[in-house]
Amino acid sequence: MAGLLIKDLPKELHRKLKVRAQAHRRSLSSEAITILESVLDDRSGPPTIEEIDRLRAQGKRPLTQAIIDRARRRDR
Repeated sequence: MAGLLIKDLPKELHRKLKVRAQAHRRSLSSEAITILESVLDDRSGPPTIEEIDRLRAQGKRPLTQAIIDRARRRDR
């Protein structure tokens, strides 16, 4: 397995990671891996029609085509 060293980690970010790891009963390393996996696996491409419909249904304001287009441009 590969290793990762993070240099100059801000103290506040380290504190937040530590608190989150304790809350989930994980080591700092395991918590960091879990966070990285969830972020990197979360968005592999543009949203599907089903995802857009679900977000529209959940949203407090209408999800317009302009908002969708901005999100797509940001991910590229």
